[in-house]
Amino acid sequence: MTERKLHQLTVDELTFRISSLLLQDPVLQSVVVKGELAELKKHTSGHVYFTLMGGESRISCALFRNYLPYVPQWPRNGDEVLAEGAVSLYPPRGAYQLIVRRLMPLGQGAAERARLELEQRLEAEGLFDVRLKRPLPLFPEKVAVVTSRTGAALRDVIAVAGKRMPSCALVVVPAQVQGYEAPGEICSALANAGRVEGAECVLLVRGGGSRDDLTPFDDERVVRAVRNCPLPVVSGVGHEIDETLSDRAADVRAATPSAAAERVFPDSADILVSLAQKHRLLRSAMDREVRSFEKDLASFQDRGRTVAEREIALRVSGAELFASRLGAAGARAVAAAGERIAALGASMNSLSPLKVFDRGYSLCEKDGVPVTSAGMLSEGDGVNLRFADGDAAAIVSGVSLRRQRGA
Repeated sequence: MTERKLHQLTVDELTFRISSLLLQDPVLQSVVVKGELAELKKHTSGHVYFTLMGGESRISCALFRNYLPYVPQWPRNGDEVLAEGAVSLYPPRGAYQLIVRRLMPLGQGAAERARLELEQRLEAEGLFDVRLKRPLPLFPEKVAVVTSRTGAALRDVIAVAGKRMPSCALVVVPAQVQGYEAPGEICSALANAGRVEGAECVLLVRGGGSRDDLTPFDDERVVRAVRNCPLPVVSGVGHEIDETLSDRAADVRAATPSAAAERVFPDSADILVSLAQKHRLLRSAMDREVRSFEKDLASFQDRGRTVAEREIALRVSGAELFASRLGAAGARAVAAAGERIAALGASMNSLSPLKVFDRGYSLCEKDGVPVTSAGMLSEGDGVNLRFADGDAAAIVSGVSLRRQRGA
């Protein structure tokens, strides 16, 4: 019998070898461990340390502070939880431990505390503010549906859409909606639904079940994914009495998947009835407007005719008054002009040389030129003498000049 050769290792080498074996096991690097929470302590560094208790064993756990935002402030000693993380070796103590990334409560009391604490924190953050709610499209042409591909919820949505609005296209974005892996899948599906080309809103639906089955829809990651979806989200999860935090974050909450589909898809028959009613109302309103316009036009024409007649009469009256005033002014001007002409005639008549003739004077002309001085005549000149009643020819028999005064 051949003797087996033994390997001699230092403590550090053995520890390193065991640690390497743990790192090589994919199961141990992404494992979910169920146990009872005990010895919960929060270190001054921000890290949280605790123990998970089993029936006959225990394991030390560490939750580093960078993972704290993903865990509600609910854990208490004695709570039954699921701890997701990776198994590693802690060399200083030579003990294996679980590096926890996420905790999920299992007990009803613990789960409810976790949900209430998360709800209060998100409420304070404003994530449920009604002012963030977005309106749904009136007549959608394409809708994304986030749900299980094999669930009854999808069949309900398809049935309602086919009956109420068959023209709308449905794009199914599948996701697991129950179990430990559901929150991650729902978040990914919501992100993919928001990128569906031409989609106008998202239906997030799941059929009925126990309240524990709806736990994924109370997960903080899912709640934030609903609020951050670029499209309006309509949630229809569980039964009418069930309300999840995702329902509060959604733009519209419906009691069931069928009710959610009815909120998104308007009934085509109702649309036709509504259109017919609106057509009648519009036609009636148009008829009233036409009659009112005709009445206003007739009234305007009557008022226009009356105003025109009154304006014409006023203008005729003004013209007559102006003509009368113009005639009177013209008569006064003619009379004044006649008086002026008469005065000028009298003045001219008084200055006429004929008036001189009436006083016994005569006009002496030589060769048609008036003789104004005796010096213009010579003895023997022939002259013409003009009187008031006729003319006489004469011969100058002599000229005698008078001596001028002062000469």
